[in-house]
Amino acid sequence: MLYLLLYPFADRIPAFNVLRYPSFRMIMAGLVSLLVGLFLGPTYIEAMRVKQYGASNVREDTPAAHQKKSGTPSMGGGLILWALLVGTLLFADLTNRLVWAALVFTLGYGLIGFADDWLKLTKRNSKGLAGRKKLFWQTLIFLGVIAVLFVDWRGGLLHPHLLLDTRLSIPFIKVRTFSPVLPWWLYLPFAFIVIVGTSNAVNLTDGLDGLAIGPTIVSALTFLLLAYLAGLVIKGFNVADYLLIPHIEGASELAVFCAAMAGAGISFLWFNTYPASVFMGDVGALAIGGGLGVLAVLTKNEVDSAIIHGVFFVEALSVMLQVFWFKRTGRRIFRMAPLHHHFELQGWAEPKIIVRFWIVSIMLALVGLLSIKLR
Repeated sequence: MLYLLLYPFADRIPAFNVLRYPSFRMIMAGLVSLLVGLFLGPTYIEAMRVKQYGASNVREDTPAAHQKKSGTPSMGGGLILWALLVGTLLFADLTNRLVWAALVFTLGYGLIGFADDWLKLTKRNSKGLAGRKKLFWQTLIFLGVIAVLFVDWRGGLLHPHLLLDTRLSIPFIKVRTFSPVLPWWLYLPFAFIVIVGTSNAVNLTDGLDGLAIGPTIVSALTFLLLAYLAGLVIKGFNVADYLLIPHIEGASELAVFCAAMAGAGISFLWFNTYPASVFMGDVGALAIGGGLGVLAVLTKNEVDSAIIHGVFFVEALSVMLQVFWFKRTGRRIFRMAPLHHHFELQGWAEPKIIVRFWIVSIMLALVGLLSIKLR
């Protein structure tokens, strides 16, 4: 917003010229989102505490020790979304469709999470919105974003043109060497799985104080760099071509969104760190996961995201393996799924699990970034 409002006057007020640089706007978006979250946090949390008085926000499928957290307000993810929205709207180029796609997915999936949390609150149970209803709305948002932002309908309903890059960038392999182009009818379901899978994986990871938001911050910062490099052009020199990664026109603006997500995440961690003053809730987990998933698709790091989001991926995989094996044999692989609960029942202290998962997330992010250079 500030970019569109103030930069046109840069010839008269030279100070506004700094807004032309995505690097400046990235820093400002992150800083503003951080400050907004820290400023609104106490008031927001107190409002949630009053609204949710008497409700237990502890999931039923958790170790018994979690019952001591009863009374901690949930839906703290709304704080993340407000902070992220302010930072992005102020400093991103709002004519960029990639930015709007990231915002719509994040806020849209946040609305689904809000409905889930609200049902849990008003019905006084931990079931919330049925899984098939979540999937229905997630699918509808995906189709809506694709149809409005990434399809050129000028050829008519019978001859639409997809404005989405359907190449697959394989980690550690040069784009020029091997980068398969998928037909749209195969790529779109794959992109859907990446986005929805990431959204639900973050939701499954959100089971300990600060566990999900730590890797979220790491992933947001990782995609900040990936998006910036994918769209960076310096005096006609295409940086992506030099690094042998896909060049995505306008992707540098996504870095502003990533910075806002990281700043909002850090502000939330201030209140969510052990012992948490507020829980993220589905309104935050589904939204953040949707945002990270669409970042992977738009920056052409769908495959690499399995590494960058390794913590989320393993948490979701542990649940799928547990369910599959139990239905097949009647026995469990883990003492409890997702994986972090297994370590809890093994006797690991909650802060130890959280910090170690953060460390693993940082290591995986570095491996993901390493794939840029080692190709």
